[in-house]
Amino acid sequence: MHSLMLKIYEELPRQGPGDRQSTARALRMVPGLPASPEILDLGCGTGAQTLDLAALTPGQITAVDNHAPFLDKLSENAAAKGLANRIRTLCKDMAELDFPRGSFDLIWSEGAAYQMGFENALKDWRRLLRPGGSLILSEIVWLVRNPPAELVEYLKEECPDMQLAEDNLPLIQSAGYELTGQFELPDESWWTDYYTPLEKTITQMRDKHRGDADAESVLDVLQTEINMHRKYASCYAYVFYVMKRTG
Repeated sequence: MHSLMLKIYEELPRQGPGDRQSTARALRMVPGLPASPEILDLGCGTGAQTLDLAALTPGQITAVDNHAPFLDKLSENAAAKGLANRIRTLCKDMAELDFPRGSFDLIWSEGAAYQMGFENALKDWRRLLRPGGSLILSEIVWLVRNPPAELVEYLKEECPDMQLAEDNLPLIQSAGYELTGQFELPDESWWTDYYTPLEKTITQMRDKHRGDADAESVLDVLQTEINMHRKYASCYAYVFYVMKRTG
């Protein structure tokens, strides 16, 4: 990812769609969560949902991301909220996790599993769950069977395995999970802490980097993402899947 893009994302409240209410709603769907669970948050970014999980549970959280400045921001915010003793950060590729098998009661990933591929993430992360443990992730899905060609072309590089929400259910079962809940992330979750502050930052950065073709190209990429969602929000969304490991 371009350094300017990373710098912009470092300052955003969230690095993708999400909100505290949806995090809490998904957490309430977890069956049999221990009183003080061991939680793994993968692709945590600056940790908005990590901090929410720490506020909503008394558990210990290991937050993983491969961009150290995101983790620095999370650690700073955790300390400010008195949560530093319950959140451990780890700078690592989430596709190369070497935790012992069965280390966690709950694995959490908001909007990041697509980087591994939905099915690959399900299969790889299962080994890290204790028997009966749960995996919760939000995944981008189609809401319509025949989305516009412009949108398909735009999303195919970042999300080549994107499917209808119901088409992911057989993958969940075959990977060794039971679905215990699912729901669509509301559209305002794309805007409040993500696209609205992002669009404001893009405007500010255009003034700062006027005449810098490389920077302007990065800003155009970010603005295109926002414009596509503004145009086609009815065609795609994030869905939270709440899954319990079977066997």
